[in-house]
Amino acid sequence: MQAAHVFANAERYDRHAGRLAARLYAKVVADAAAAGLPDGARVLDAGTGPGRIPRDLAMVRPTWTIDAVDREPRMIDFARRQDTRGRVTFAVGDVAALPYPDETFDLIVSSISQHHWGDVEGGIRDLRRVLRPGGRLWIYDARWALRRAVRAAERTFDSVRKEPVAVGHWPLSLLVSRLSARA
Repeated sequence: MQAAHVFANAERYDRHAGRLAARLYAKVVADAAAAGLPDGARVLDAGTGPGRIPRDLAMVRPTWTIDAVDREPRMIDFARRQDTRGRVTFAVGDVAALPYPDETFDLIVSSISQHHWGDVEGGIRDLRRVLRPGGRLWIYDARWALRRAVRAAERTFDSVRKEPVAVGHWPLSLLVSRLSARA
């Protein structure tokens, strides 16, 4: 099966991603839930794909406002259909031109999407734009893929670090890191 074919079919992608990245998705949700954000916090999942992470976040933190964006309309349509409680606001948009006002979010997460961004530098700049002062950006991706994002974040944020992510057994625990930046 060709990779492009998997990405073109949101339902098939969701099945594969749910099976292959379940531990990573759970780690992202657990990290966000433990971030100490207050009731009313606003959180964005950038590059949400089929929307698993924001739906799970909405379940564990029902007092937060959860948004999710992806550039693929078929993924957003699928994610909306899966959000039967209507707790997440899904939008079609590119990470380098986000459809949100300045200083909107307390936390932005992105998992396994950064390596697909066409404009990493622009994406980091726009993610910074929509973060509130003191807000945090966490990008989870393959270690090799984070190099460009780390360099761009170091030019855009005051505090940046890259840290390994332990999500269980091989291969993800060996391959995934998190870029952490604070606005």
